[in-house]
Amino acid sequence: MATVEEKTTPICCSLQNKNKTAASATSPNVPQQKQQLPFISAVDSRLDPPPKSASSKGITVMAKAQTCHPLDPLSAAEISVAVATVRAAGATPEVRDGIRFIEVGLVEPEKQVVALADAYFFPPFQPSLLPRIKGGPVIPSKLPPRKARLVVYNKKSNETSIWIVELTEVHATTRGGHHRGKVITSTVVPDVQPPMDAVEYAECEAVVKDFPPFREAMKKRGIEDMDLVMVDPWCAGYHSEGDAPSRRLAKPLFFCRTESDCPMENGYARPVEGIHVLVDMQNMVVLEFEDRKLVPLPQADPLRNYTSGETRGGVDRSDVKPLQIIQPDGPSFRVNGNFIQWQKWNFRIGFTPREGLVIYSVAYIDGSRGRRPVAHRLSFVEMVVPYGDPNDPHYRKNAFDAGEDGLGKNAHSLKKGCDCLGYIKYFDAHFTNFYGGVETIENCVCMHEEDHGMLWKHQDWRTGLAEVRRSRRLTVSFICTVANYEYGFYWHFYQDGKIEAEVKLTGILSLGALQQGETRKYGTTIAPGLYAPVHQHFFVARMDMAVDCKPGEAFNQVVEVNVKVEEPGKNNVHNNAFYAEEKLLKSELEAMRDCDPLSARHWIVSYYSFIFIPKKGKKNHQRLIIFPI
Repeated sequence: MATVEEKTTPICCSLQNKNKTAASATSPNVPQQKQQLPFISAVDSRLDPPPKSASSKGITVMAKAQTCHPLDPLSAAEISVAVATVRAAGATPEVRDGIRFIEVGLVEPEKQVVALADAYFFPPFQPSLLPRIKGGPVIPSKLPPRKARLVVYNKKSNETSIWIVELTEVHATTRGGHHRGKVITSTVVPDVQPPMDAVEYAECEAVVKDFPPFREAMKKRGIEDMDLVMVDPWCAGYHSEGDAPSRRLAKPLFFCRTESDCPMENGYARPVEGIHVLVDMQNMVVLEFEDRKLVPLPQADPLRNYTSGETRGGVDRSDVKPLQIIQPDGPSFRVNGNFIQWQKWNFRIGFTPREGLVIYSVAYIDGSRGRRPVAHRLSFVEMVVPYGDPNDPHYRKNAFDAGEDGLGKNAHSLKKGCDCLGYIKYFDAHFTNFYGGVETIENCVCMHEEDHGMLWKHQDWRTGLAEVRRSRRLTVSFICTVANYEYGFYWHFYQDGKIEAEVKLTGILSLGALQQGETRKYGTTIAPGLYAPVHQHFFVARMDMAVDCKPGEAFNQVVEVNVKVEEPGKNNVHNNAFYAEEKLLKSELEAMRDCDPLSARHWIVSYYSFIFIPKKGKKNHQRLIIFPI
């Protein structure tokens, strides 16, 4: 394997220095008929005045360089400042001592601010992103200050709160991390529980292992060494009022290894059935315990472990010849911070604790038409894994892996083994831990080019001449582990203008144990005494489209396309006619649609423009005609 590793700047920005002050855009009142995009048309008192060196022609040269794009993820220093600001705002030492930090992320700015940054402060340096205003726009010398959104859990009061902190001024490297963050809002959200943290998982495992009735139950199953036991806390779900989110509850699943000194052993291959435990995760105490059913542990089998075949008594394939991926002239992509350019595509890379990889400001350079926006934001915001086995404990397995755990917080460092080949560009990511410290996942996001087979081919049967074009794609990806499962999230950009989102599932199944000779209708037997309950994975993608839109415009429409068969008659005298029928989806409720492969159903997001035509005979009355483009 030939791999070139190149480290880039982390997915973050350095902090703005203390001389950078707040700036924001104002929106003038614009008559509806003109459809003028709201933006800066006059000097606002909240804006810094334009720099004296600003040019009235071409790209303005700013007086002071901006160090961070509005969409760059928070840096480690910014996270530290946000955490310190919230902690300092605690009313009493007791309150401050109970604060736990679930998530710290960027408050994404309004699209007009992003457009301003992309027009004059950062690549692509495209003033045409802004609307044309008589006399020209007034450009501030600084962008608005960045803000952080914090999800905070108070372990003592069992309260969840959302904090917005303005990062107005930061001195992260002086005086022991002196901070100048400013709390904008602080809101307690009642009757909710935030995602659980790895620290809580470890504490829960220790509490359960130390619980005497649990140790006795494991002893009945032949296990006395608690180091062999794996406790996976799962959210309790909401099956009755006893599960209401007024309490922070977990109902763990249990597994057991055979050797405590074998880190490569697959403990998930030996599920422990029949034990019910309910844990209060706030106070870390066992609330309920019941040994309901004694099911023998599945027999140990080294072939089920993670190591190579020879170490497990098996044989690995030896007839695969080496495959080398080399790029002697380097990659075709260009990177400027988090701004990516490749084969007419350009976009920004972001990362959040919940979603993981986020793709911002996607655009395509289309010849004489220039830079055409495609999407403002692309990401996977949630996934749910419902299990279809009605037997205990599997009936309550219904994981929301993004909301309950965080896809980004569970991302891999690809320094431990990369799943990409060729010339690779890596990006780091920063997060807060449970106690407010900053942790960095190095090489969290991988970007590389891939050969993707044939893009186009034709052979002329008369001349025998053939032409073929190979397909190249740019892939941006990350991989995360949530308990037993691994998920690989990939965004592919193609030379033919296509964007493809792909999710790869791997890792280990969440299994159940069987009595001798027992089978399950709601699962598949995969080994003696071992079965995989039937389940599904649903991934929820959020796509904030902006096809050919200026910032702030909402001129996109969604059209559903279905193939229809023409009824027999004068338009179908040969009974062979079929056609594509388009239907405009006018509301979110109307757009709740199912896939239908029988009609080749698909959806088109397109731009439309407004033309207002006064209706004759009626003063001040207008008729709206929508022309799809």
